[in-house]
Amino acid sequence: MHSMEDDIEEILFSKEKLAEIVHGMGARISKEYEGKNLLMVSILKGSVVFMTDLMRAISIPCSIDFMAVSSYGSGVKTSGVVKIIKDLDLDLKNWDVLVVEDILDSGLTLSYIWKLLKARSPKSLRLCTLFDKPDRRTVKVEADYVGSVVPDEFIVGYGLDYAEKYRNLPFVGVLKPEIYSDAGAGGTNKE
Repeated sequence: MHSMEDDIEEILFSKEKLAEIVHGMGARISKEYEGKNLLMVSILKGSVVFMTDLMRAISIPCSIDFMAVSSYGSGVKTSGVVKIIKDLDLDLKNWDVLVVEDILDSGLTLSYIWKLLKARSPKSLRLCTLFDKPDRRTVKVEADYVGSVVPDEFIVGYGLDYAEKYRNLPFVGVLKPEIYSDAGAGGTNKE
């Protein structure tokens, strides 16, 4: 039987390493948001695994909400124009909002979401990303909390997908080029 793990060229972050990174980020967020009204906003779908682990690593009261967006554009290229599929349930006015992303690469979609959320007048707005891929950045977006900087390779696992597969791998690994090159997907995860 073909296993998902057969499609992985190398493991970049083991399950243990991911837990260590997330625990460290949670401790820092707990300290810096103490006494604040923390609302963690997960951008679906990729960040859901990171979000559930991160919220459990946070020791202060916090609320969560979810937003799902879809980028207009073909394949892995995007125009940065975003359609909101699921909007937030909460009014942001009294919240210290922390946007939780799995990976920040071109920044196009996120910069659009950022403007949208900023316009809703939260008390504060900051960004937390598990992975940062600065080589791919096409707009100026910087995260306040970064788990790790990653190389410009196609990585999957721990929420990151290729064609909706591999999200459930407990580690993060580099996908073998032959898996995605057949589809002409290029070397990035998403925008």
